[in-house]
Amino acid sequence: MKITRKEFLKSLGYGLASLLCPVDAGAIFWRNKKKRARCNKSIKGHIFEGDAPKKLWKYSKEAYHYIKADDTVQCLTCPHECELSPGDRSICRSKINYNGKLYSIAYGNPCATHVDPIEKKPLFHFYPKSWIFSIAEAGCNFRCLNCQNWEISQKKPEEVEYIELFPDQVVSYIKKLGLKAIAYTYSEPVSYYEYMYDTARLAKEEGIRNVMVSNGFINKKPLLKLCKYLDGASINLKSYSDKLYQCLNGGRLKPVLNTFVILKEKGVWFEIINLVVPTYTDNPEMVKRMCGWILKELGPDYPLHFLRFFPQYKLQMLPPTPVSVLEEFRKIAISEGIHYVYIGNVPGHPATNTYCHNCGKLLIKREGYYIPEINIKNGRCKFCRTPIPGRWGK
Repeated sequence: MKITRKEFLKSLGYGLASLLCPVDAGAIFWRNKKKRARCNKSIKGHIFEGDAPKKLWKYSKEAYHYIKADDTVQCLTCPHECELSPGDRSICRSKINYNGKLYSIAYGNPCATHVDPIEKKPLFHFYPKSWIFSIAEAGCNFRCLNCQNWEISQKKPEEVEYIELFPDQVVSYIKKLGLKAIAYTYSEPVSYYEYMYDTARLAKEEGIRNVMVSNGFINKKPLLKLCKYLDGASINLKSYSDKLYQCLNGGRLKPVLNTFVILKEKGVWFEIINLVVPTYTDNPEMVKRMCGWILKELGPDYPLHFLRFFPQYKLQMLPPTPVSVLEEFRKIAISEGIHYVYIGNVPGHPATNTYCHNCGKLLIKREGYYIPEINIKNGRCKFCRTPIPGRWGK
């Protein structure tokens, strides 16, 4: 009797095996991995023709970055640059051509709000132990096969449950809560750029910090305008391969690299996130090239987080990333010269802590999202007085 590989893995109880023995169970798969299971071809040139709502609803805002020719519009917010005829919807599902104008229909109707520890973003060098108001709209300009929030990112704004919360209401609510920061997160904030931009501008006027948690797939002009109000960013560098970006995520590498360079030039603090997906992004040579680019273009001080993958969405046939692979990649990054390299999604691992790059002493101890110990004073190591890159203080 023939069975599929997915059925075979399930019969072995891979999920349980990886939890009970996270290194060895996954390492067996890693050493014997086959050709990757699938490639994402659904996004190339794909827009939703004739899929726009027949009428504008109250949660609509004319887009800030687009051009038009007759009744056709072209969105310039992200590098997809969708060309839409009247009645069409963009790749991110959030932009429509209505009567020859481009509108965002993800404005003031968030589908998720929550108060999170800043470490959850993850941001480890950005006001540790602080709390941040997280907000999301439906939609995304990527189609990641491993998406963890696909229930909102791969949906149209009108397909999810939402609340009414316009930018001025967001700021008023945060002030009532006594919080000092907003994260645009969970889905892809580039897809609801207008809502993020307007909220960030009002928040900045009230002394509230703004953090973008993003795939970084955004055009230069919209990003430069947004940087005036951004304080921090957590950017996913999915891989260091344009081919893999197209296959796994439905995007391209170069625009994301450009985003990092712009954020650095504009003084926005950011941390780099790399999810290690078995059979896709678990290539040591590729990681070494990625670290080489980071050192050359960004320098050694921006933290790099290697995150453990868990099976979900369209990659449920894969096992979790072996912890040994994450540890190997961390060693590569440190040997290349990156000062702060973390392992994520592995609770209790010592590489979730922060250690001084000069003296090696423990600076920040982390137990999940709980921070029992911080040895940074006035932005410096308490032991050797070395300046520690990041944003510190209350």
